[in-house]
Amino acid sequence: MNTLENQIAVVTGGTRGIGRAITLCLLEAGARVHATYAGNEAAASALRDAAAAHGDRLELARFDVADEQAVEGFWRGLEDRGQDPVHMLVNCAGIRRDQLLALTQTEDWRAVLDTNLTGSFLMSKYAVQSMLRGRYGRIVFVTSPAGLHGFAGQTAYGASKAGQIGLMRSLAKEVGRKKITVNCVSPGFIETELIADLSEETRKQHLSSVPLARFGKPEEVAFAVRMLCDPQASYVHGSVLEVTGGL
Repeated sequence: MNTLENQIAVVTGGTRGIGRAITLCLLEAGARVHATYAGNEAAASALRDAAAAHGDRLELARFDVADEQAVEGFWRGLEDRGQDPVHMLVNCAGIRRDQLLALTQTEDWRAVLDTNLTGSFLMSKYAVQSMLRGRYGRIVFVTSPAGLHGFAGQTAYGASKAGQIGLMRSLAKEVGRKKITVNCVSPGFIETELIADLSEETRKQHLSSVPLARFGKPEEVAFAVRMLCDPQASYVHGSVLEVTGGL
């Protein structure tokens, strides 16, 4: 795959789990990466240490992707610095608050939809404006099989992930002629803190459903995202790439 040298990427939720792996993968490919995070300073500091070999090509930005003023401020800040248009946006910020629908609190429903779906909408909105100036771009949404198949206890999460897929496919039809591709990567069960709170019984049940008989690694998802961000991936558009071990 071609190098991403001199290209600029934004990775939301880019300091932990899958987002961290994506940030490091894009840095290794030569990109300058703005990794956003909501508030975990320890994870941000650990990422900076891990990326020390990449010099000043990593920049960290702390804000809530569901806060439109904060999102606009981030993008306007890039523009005010005279930075070139952004080439890549990876929407990876996400939360889960699992519960049966009948027991789901409205505030939990809103929190999940706000971060996972509204955050993706807001970041994509301003990314498109930047990419249109450069007449080039790659947008990747990190979604989930929950958005296609559904899982009990994940009504809010599944709705937010299905929404990302619908958002991606509609946006793809809007910007394709501007040399901006839009796709989703759909990771299955990946060894991150997002599934660390599952009971041992639940982990065994999930593992038994994976044909490859193992959970995935964040780096394996990052590879798929890296591929979709590559200039050679110019005819992959409006697609959902599953990284699920055959789930």
